[in-house]
Parts: sequence; structure tokens; C-alpha cells
Amino acid sequence: MSMLSMTGQMAFLVGAEAVDSFMIKPCLKYHLFGQEVYLTTTHVSLVIVTILIMILAVCASRKMKNPDEIPGTFQNIIELVVEMLDNMVKGIMGENARRFVNYLSTIFVFILISNISGLLGLRPPTADYGVTLPLGLITFAMIHYNGIKKNKGKHLTNLFQPFALLFPINLIGEVAVPLSLSLRLFGNVMSGTVMMGLLYGLTPVFVQIGIPAALHVYFDVFSGAIQTYVFCMLTMVYVNDKIAD
Repeated sequence: MSMLSMTGQMAFLVGAEAVDSFMIKPCLKYHLFGQEVYLTTTHVSLVIVTILIMILAVCASRKMKNPDEIPGTFQNIIELVVEMLDNMVKGIMGENARRFVNYLSTIFVFILISNISGLLGLRPPTADYGVTLPLGLITFAMIHYNGIKKNKGKHLTNLFQPFALLFPINLIGEVAVPLSLSLRLFGNVMSGTVMMGLLYGLTPVFVQIGIPAALHVYFDVFSGAIQTYVFCMLTMVYVNDKIAD
């Protein structure tokens, strides 16, 4: 076997290992109603993220029921986060903020922790379209529920405005909302996951000491926070558009 052929095979194996490092992997297989069902890395990450959020919520609730007169670090962080989320929602939704702040705060915390879970060595759940699509659909349902609640039948007749021939275009525009929300979040998080997987799979060990840490700060923390804000901001804009007077 020639040296060129051996080099090509080694490059192929390294490339395959790099690709495998960011793919969704099955952790457990079991049979349910005659079908094979897999527990994947996405499910494991979702469980861990959910447990973390529940622990934070319980600790925060207990702390705020008996707050210290001189707030400590944890209490300061809680108050800062709550105030930040309240101001974010109020700044865009105005007087309607109180109705939606709980939902928006929940998805903000969930998406943010999911996006930065790569810092814990997990595969971010939001790098799986099976996670981001339900988020988009839930938001889509909330948008139209509030639109119908506010405008009754006019909410549906607006699809025929300004004239009936535009109905197909208006309908496509509405259907595109959950797709754009879910694909934007999925694409950005998945791209960061792919980049980090390729870096770990294709670079020698001594290169992985400092560079990945800086890239994790960008792909997981900075980009993750930006995508979380974009998802919530667009949700608020869409809801405002449907419930406007």
C-alpha cells in the first residue's frame, strides 16, 4: 500500500471521527409496542438541563420567600435576572407585558441554558431540530390563540387583506413563522456544535488546550445568548402584531 493511500485512509478516519463527534448518538435502545425506540444524547441533555432549571427554580423560590436585607451573591443574581427579563418584555410589549412575562421568561431560561450546555460537555438540545420545532409550534399556537381571543373572526379574515387574491401569500407568511423561529435557532446552535466537533476531531491535543475555550465562549455563551434573545424578541413582536388595537 502506497504512502499516499495510507495518508488518505488516515485522513478519512480522522474526518469520520470528527463528524461522529457532533452527531446525535443513541445511548439506549428498547422496544415499545413492537417498535425500536432510542434514548439519544438529546434526551440525556434535555433531562440534565431540566433538572438544572428545576434546582435553580426551587433554590430561587426559597431564597426569595425569605430574602436577606443585605442581598448576597445568589439573591443579587436572581433579582438581576428577573429585573432584566421584566424590562425586556415590558420594553417591547408595553402594557401587555404582565400577561406574557412568565412564558417568555421560561423559554428564555430554557433556551439559554440549553445553548450554553456545551460548556458542561453536553450536546446542546437546541442543536436538534426535534427540540426547536416544538418551541416554534408552541409559540405559533400562542400567537394565534391570543390573536383570535383579541380580534375574534377578524383574525382569520385578515388573511384575505388587503384583497382576497393575497390569501395564499398571507397563509404562507403565517406558516413560515414557526419554521423561521425553529430553523434560525437550530441552524445557529448546530453550526457552533459542528465547528467545535471538527476542532476537537481534527486538531492535535496540544492545540486543544487554549483555543477551544475561547471558541466555547463565542459559540456557546455569546452566540447562545444572542439566539435566545432573538427567539424571544421575535415571539414578542409576532404576539404584539396580532393583539394590536
